[in-house]
Amino acid sequence: MKLNLVYFAWVRERIGLDGETRELPGTATVTDALEALKAIGPGYQAALAEPQRLRFALDQDFVGKDAALKDGAELAIFPPVTGG
Repeated sequence: MKLNLVYFAWVRERIGLDGETRELPGTATVTDALEALKAIGPGYQAALAEPQRLRFALDQDFVGKDAALKDGAELAIFPPVTGG
């Protein structure tokens, strides 16, 4: 499955990219995509090691880790945003 991935804040810093398009085999949910990405290398492992601390948007709508993915979708991964 081909996904357009977008990374924000410290996720972007640890991976070293703002975004990319990747073919991820066997990807059906956000959790599956995270596992496939972690297998790429240490930067991805560091960025995605604690998925409970991350937020996700699928085609610009917030979703949970169990959200189903579709070919060509945009998956954004970012830490929670706080402000004051």
